[in-house]
Amino acid sequence: MNEEKIISSRMAFEGRAFKVKVDTIEMPDGRQTTREIVLHSESVAIVPMDASGNVLLVSQYRSAVGMDLLEIPAGGIEPGEDPEQAVRREMQEETGYFPGKLEKLGGFYASPGYCTEYLHAYLVTELTAGRLFAEDTEGIQLMRTPIGKIRGLIDSGAIRDSKSIAGLLLFLERRALLGQLP
Repeated sequence: MNEEKIISSRMAFEGRAFKVKVDTIEMPDGRQTTREIVLHSESVAIVPMDASGNVLLVSQYRSAVGMDLLEIPAGGIEPGEDPEQAVRREMQEETGYFPGKLEKLGGFYASPGYCTEYLHAYLVTELTAGRLFAEDTEGIQLMRTPIGKIRGLIDSGAIRDSKSIAGLLLFLERRALLGQLP
């Protein structure tokens, strides 16, 4: 195992959504270097499927990349919440739907080279229409997408963020293992 030993650590930034720390580390061969690490809470990534076999995707502007992205609903787990509570809250906030059934698809790190964020992926079904819950949802557009078109959207680059690709591929693999097509 190639563990790095932390020599010192300092908080470089504390924001609303994340913190950044800078660690001075000692490599296994004795050399010293630094690591800049984004500290982020765990999150949920949600694949919502309606009764007609459509996946509900959201299109929203992402300032970091300067464009609208087509994504699965997702968000951070708030203090005191478990992942399933976060799924229910995020579904209402981003889609206006409340999930009746939740199924864990798996989990993954967003970008472990520099970030601590771990995402819990869920499939949600038995959706009940409600209302959008959060105040910052005016820029979100809901897109009903037939399951058969998902792979093409990933392959063409129309879906390009890692959580959406990972969550949707976990979903498609689960369907394939169960013999459900497409």
